[in-house]
Amino acid sequence: MSVSTMLSTMGVGMLRTCAIFFLTVLFSLPLGMVVMFLRQSRYGVVRNITKIYIAIMRGTPLMLQLLMWYFGPFYIFGWSIRGYRFPAIIIGFSMNYAAYFAEIYRGGFETIPKGQYEAAEVLGYSSSQTFFKIILPQVVKAILPSVTNEVITLVKDTSLAFTLAYNEMFSIAKQIAASQTSFMPFIIAGVFYFIANYAVAFGMERIEKALDYYR
Repeated sequence: MSVSTMLSTMGVGMLRTCAIFFLTVLFSLPLGMVVMFLRQSRYGVVRNITKIYIAIMRGTPLMLQLLMWYFGPFYIFGWSIRGYRFPAIIIGFSMNYAAYFAEIYRGGFETIPKGQYEAAEVLGYSSSQTFFKIILPQVVKAILPSVTNEVITLVKDTSLAFTLAYNEMFSIAKQIAASQTSFMPFIIAGVFYFIANYAVAFGMERIEKALDYYR
Protein backbone atom coordinates (compact mmCIF):
# COMPACT_ATOMS: atom_id res chain seq x y z
CA MET A 1 0.00 0.00 0.00
CA SER A 2 1.44 3.36 -1.05
CA VAL A 3 1.75 6.36 1.26
CA SER A 4 -0.98 8.24 -0.64
CA THR A 5 -3.35 5.27 -0.22
CA MET A 6 -2.54 5.11 3.49
CA LEU A 7 -3.26 8.82 3.81
CA SER A 8 -6.61 8.51 2.07
CA THR A 9 -7.52 5.50 4.21
CA MET A 10 -6.50 7.28 7.41
CA GLY A 11 -8.28 10.47 6.35
CA VAL A 12 -11.60 9.40 7.85
CA GLY A 13 -9.80 8.56 11.10
CA MET A 14 -8.17 11.98 11.12
CA LEU A 15 -11.56 13.66 10.78
CA ARG A 16 -12.93 11.55 13.63
CA THR A 17 -9.94 12.45 15.79
CA CYS A 18 -10.51 16.14 15.04
CA ALA A 19 -14.20 15.76 15.92
CA ILE A 20 -13.34 14.24 19.31
CA PHE A 21 -10.87 17.05 19.97
CA PHE A 22 -13.09 19.99 18.99
CA LEU A 23 -16.23 18.67 20.68
CA THR A 24 -14.31 17.93 23.88
CA VAL A 25 -12.87 21.46 23.95
CA LEU A 26 -16.30 22.91 23.13
CA PHE A 27 -18.00 21.15 26.06
CA SER A 28 -15.24 20.82 28.66
CA LEU A 29 -14.11 24.46 28.79
CA PRO A 30 -17.51 25.90 29.85
CA LEU A 31 -18.34 22.81 31.92
CA GLY A 32 -15.08 23.31 33.80
CA MET A 33 -16.22 26.83 34.71
CA VAL A 34 -19.50 25.44 36.08
CA VAL A 35 -17.61 22.81 38.09
CA MET A 36 -15.29 25.49 39.45
CA PHE A 37 -18.21 27.58 40.71
CA LEU A 38 -19.81 24.48 42.28
CA ARG A 39 -16.44 23.70 43.88
CA GLN A 40 -16.59 27.10 45.58
CA SER A 41 -20.29 26.93 46.51
CA ARG A 42 -21.38 28.26 49.88
CA TYR A 43 -23.25 24.99 50.43
CA GLY A 44 -21.06 22.32 51.94
CA VAL A 45 -22.92 19.40 50.35
CA VAL A 46 -22.52 20.82 46.84
CA ARG A 47 -18.90 21.71 47.51
CA ASN A 48 -18.03 18.26 48.84
CA ILE A 49 -19.80 16.39 46.02
CA THR A 50 -17.90 18.50 43.50
CA LYS A 51 -14.62 17.76 45.26
CA ILE A 52 -15.37 14.03 45.06
CA TYR A 53 -16.19 14.33 41.35
CA ILE A 54 -12.93 16.15 40.67
CA ALA A 55 -10.96 13.62 42.72
CA ILE A 56 -12.48 10.70 40.79
CA MET A 57 -11.95 12.28 37.38
CA ARG A 58 -8.33 13.16 38.15
CA GLY A 59 -7.55 10.04 40.17
CA THR A 60 -8.68 7.31 37.75
CA PRO A 61 -7.47 6.52 34.21
CA LEU A 62 -9.36 8.14 31.36
CA MET A 63 -9.47 4.75 29.65
CA LEU A 64 -11.39 3.29 32.60
CA GLN A 65 -13.76 6.26 32.61
CA LEU A 66 -14.53 5.75 28.92
CA LEU A 67 -15.41 2.12 29.60
CA MET A 68 -17.65 3.16 32.49
CA TRP A 69 -19.49 5.77 30.43
CA TYR A 70 -20.04 3.33 27.57
CA PHE A 71 -20.93 0.11 29.37
CA GLY A 72 -22.39 1.65 32.53
CA PRO A 73 -25.88 2.39 31.13
CA PHE A 74 -26.19 -1.23 29.98
CA TYR A 75 -24.90 -2.94 33.12
CA ILE A 76 -26.63 -0.61 35.59
CA PHE A 77 -29.92 0.22 33.85
CA GLY A 78 -30.12 -2.39 31.10
CA TRP A 79 -30.29 0.31 28.41
CA SER A 80 -29.35 -0.40 24.83
CA ILE A 81 -25.98 1.08 23.89
CA ARG A 82 -26.44 0.67 20.15
CA GLY A 83 -25.21 3.87 18.49
CA TYR A 84 -23.97 5.18 21.83
CA ARG A 85 -20.24 4.72 21.21
CA PHE A 86 -19.38 8.23 19.95
CA PRO A 87 -21.59 10.08 22.50
CA ALA A 88 -19.96 8.02 25.27
CA ILE A 89 -16.53 9.07 24.04
CA ILE A 90 -17.46 12.76 24.01
CA ILE A 91 -19.11 12.54 27.45
CA GLY A 92 -16.12 10.69 28.90
CA PHE A 93 -13.55 13.11 27.51
CA SER A 94 -15.59 16.20 28.41
CA MET A 95 -16.29 15.14 31.99
CA ASN A 96 -12.64 14.21 32.53
CA TYR A 97 -11.15 17.40 31.11
CA ALA A 98 -13.76 19.59 32.79
CA ALA A 99 -12.35 18.48 36.15
CA TYR A 100 -8.84 19.55 35.15
CA PHE A 101 -10.02 22.85 33.70
CA ALA A 102 -12.04 23.53 36.86
CA GLU A 103 -8.91 23.33 39.00
CA ILE A 104 -7.00 25.50 36.53
CA TYR A 105 -9.77 28.10 36.63
CA ARG A 106 -9.86 27.99 40.43
CA GLY A 107 -6.13 28.62 40.61
CA GLY A 108 -6.51 31.55 38.22
CA PHE A 109 -9.31 33.20 40.20
CA GLU A 110 -7.39 32.80 43.45
CA THR A 111 -4.55 34.90 42.03
CA ILE A 112 -6.85 37.93 41.77
CA PRO A 113 -6.59 40.18 44.87
CA LYS A 114 -9.88 40.76 46.68
CA GLY A 115 -9.13 44.45 46.57
CA GLN A 116 -10.00 44.51 42.88
CA TYR A 117 -13.54 43.38 43.63
CA GLU A 118 -13.86 46.07 46.28
CA ALA A 119 -12.42 48.74 43.97
CA ALA A 120 -14.87 47.76 41.22
CA GLU A 121 -17.76 48.04 43.68
CA VAL A 122 -16.62 51.49 44.74
CA LEU A 123 -16.46 52.56 41.10
CA GLY A 124 -20.05 51.46 40.60
CA TYR A 125 -19.49 48.30 38.57
CA SER A 126 -22.16 45.63 38.80
CA SER A 127 -21.20 42.04 39.64
CA SER A 128 -21.42 40.97 36.00
CA GLN A 129 -19.40 43.98 34.81
CA THR A 130 -16.75 43.29 37.41
CA PHE A 131 -16.53 39.65 36.36
CA PHE A 132 -16.44 40.08 32.59
CA LYS A 133 -14.56 43.38 32.27
CA ILE A 134 -12.05 43.24 35.13
CA ILE A 135 -11.61 39.78 36.61
CA LEU A 136 -12.08 37.36 33.69
CA PRO A 137 -9.52 38.99 31.32
CA GLN A 138 -6.85 38.74 34.03
CA VAL A 139 -7.79 35.13 34.83
CA VAL A 140 -7.64 34.13 31.16
CA LYS A 141 -4.18 35.63 30.83
CA ALA A 142 -2.98 33.83 33.96
CA ILE A 143 -4.34 30.38 33.12
CA LEU A 144 -3.64 30.29 29.39
CA PRO A 145 -0.30 28.39 29.65
CA SER A 146 -1.92 25.70 31.82
CA VAL A 147 -4.93 25.46 29.51
CA THR A 148 -2.55 25.13 26.56
CA ASN A 149 -0.82 22.18 28.21
CA GLU A 150 -4.14 20.42 28.82
CA VAL A 151 -5.34 21.03 25.26
CA ILE A 152 -2.09 19.62 23.87
CA THR A 153 -2.53 16.57 26.11
CA LEU A 154 -6.07 16.22 24.76
CA VAL A 155 -4.79 15.99 21.19
CA LYS A 156 -2.75 12.94 22.18
CA ASP A 157 -5.42 11.47 24.44
CA THR A 158 -7.88 11.24 21.56
CA SER A 159 -6.11 7.99 20.68
CA LEU A 160 -7.71 6.44 23.78
CA ALA A 161 -10.99 6.29 21.87
CA PHE A 162 -9.72 2.95 20.54
CA THR A 163 -10.71 1.58 23.95
CA LEU A 164 -14.33 1.59 22.75
CA ALA A 165 -13.43 0.15 19.33
CA TYR A 166 -13.94 3.53 17.70
CA ASN A 167 -11.97 3.82 14.49
CA GLU A 168 -10.24 7.13 14.98
CA MET A 169 -6.90 7.79 13.33
CA PHE A 170 -4.66 5.81 15.70
CA SER A 171 -6.91 2.73 15.52
CA ILE A 172 -6.87 2.82 11.73
CA ALA A 173 -3.08 3.28 11.75
CA LYS A 174 -2.70 0.15 13.88
CA GLN A 175 -4.98 -1.84 11.57
CA ILE A 176 -3.06 -0.80 8.46
CA ALA A 177 0.30 -1.45 10.16
CA ALA A 178 -0.82 -4.95 11.16
CA SER A 179 -2.25 -5.85 7.74
CA GLN A 180 0.63 -4.36 5.73
CA THR A 181 3.41 -5.17 8.21
CA SER A 182 4.56 -1.60 7.78
CA PHE A 183 5.71 1.05 10.25
CA MET A 184 4.69 3.87 7.91
CA PRO A 185 1.14 4.30 9.34
CA PHE A 186 2.63 5.05 12.76
CA ILE A 187 4.94 7.65 11.23
CA ILE A 188 1.97 9.28 9.48
CA ALA A 189 0.02 9.25 12.76
CA GLY A 190 2.98 10.76 14.60
CA VAL A 191 3.30 13.55 12.04
CA PHE A 192 -0.43 14.28 12.33
CA TYR A 193 -0.27 14.55 16.14
CA PHE A 194 2.83 16.73 15.94
CA ILE A 195 1.25 19.11 13.43
CA ALA A 196 -1.97 19.27 15.44
CA ASN A 197 -0.09 20.05 18.65
CA TYR A 198 2.06 22.63 16.88
CA ALA A 199 -1.08 24.33 15.56
CA VAL A 200 -2.60 24.39 19.06
CA ALA A 201 0.60 25.77 20.60
CA PHE A 202 0.91 28.40 17.86
CA GLY A 203 -2.72 29.50 18.25
CA MET A 204 -2.44 29.72 22.02
CA GLU A 205 0.80 31.70 21.73
CA ARG A 206 -0.94 34.22 19.48
CA ILE A 207 -3.72 34.57 22.06
CA GLU A 208 -1.15 35.08 24.83
CA LYS A 209 0.52 37.83 22.84
CA ALA A 210 -2.84 39.46 22.18
CA LEU A 211 -3.49 39.51 25.94
CA ASP A 212 -0.04 40.85 26.79
CA TYR A 213 -0.79 44.24 28.31
CA TYR A 214 2.79 45.42 27.85
CA ARG A 215 2.94 45.01 24.08
